[in-house]
Amino acid sequence: MLVCASFLYQGGAVGFDGVLIPTLALMSSFGPVVALANLGSTLQNTFAAGNRVLDILEEKPQVEEVTGKEKVTFRDAGAEQVTFSYGSETILSDVSCKIPANTVTGIIGKSGSGKSTLLKLFLRFFEVKQGEIKISGVPVADINTSDLRAMESYMTQETSLFHDSIANNLKVAKPDATEEQLTAACKKASIHDFIMSLPKGYDTEVGELGDTLSGGERQRIGLARVFLHDAPFILLDEPTSNLDSLNEAVILQSLAKERGKKTVVLVSHRPSTMRIADQVYSVENGRMS
Repeated sequence: MLVCASFLYQGGAVGFDGVLIPTLALMSSFGPVVALANLGSTLQNTFAAGNRVLDILEEKPQVEEVTGKEKVTFRDAGAEQVTFSYGSETILSDVSCKIPANTVTGIIGKSGSGKSTLLKLFLRFFEVKQGEIKISGVPVADINTSDLRAMESYMTQETSLFHDSIANNLKVAKPDATEEQLTAACKKASIHDFIMSLPKGYDTEVGELGDTLSGGERQRIGLARVFLHDAPFILLDEPTSNLDSLNEAVILQSLAKERGKKTVVLVSHRPSTMRIADQVYSVENGRMS
């Protein structure tokens, strides 16, 4: 087309505008053509993402929400001859333990021994196969789900953070938290000084999944959430696994100060973490001693 337009222009058949306008029209048509060519792959990605969302929405809960039961307040907790399996694989077998109020209970064992699963059973993420998990003498299956969530604070091995400010990530635990409450929780978790060293302080965004923070920093933010929720029963799954010995000592000191005010269950594979515990249970191959 360009060659043809050049000959026509040189022969005087068309003016300059007669060459320029068709040339620009031709060049501008490339974008829509390329976009149309890529439409198929774009739609495939869109449909795949939509199917993943629909799969999540169609998932059935592992346990049914409990409502309409008499309100239960926290006194103590325990497991009575609990057996639990993931499918055909037995994870816990005939496990029993008592967790007195206002104490620190340690649970130690190798990875895969069933420590984390036991915490999830206290939270009633799953139903036990045999035995009972009780809080204040009441099976967790007979406690209103809202009461159970209010009584418990839970910290996982991996802290999930959103692409948002540190303050908003903390407020996941308590949406109406004041600035003073945020500061107090972060001081307990030994993360306040680090946050204040950032250019925007608590308004600093942490990136997708907290990728701008180290593993230890994410872990301490997770622990600050636990303190902010301020529940009487605290369940901690490897809360110091990504911390150096100095920061671990600071965190353990903060947890030790909760003794007498909170009931803490501390899961770890580190013997050093157990030094603040009033009692320690050992889990090996799904059995507790």
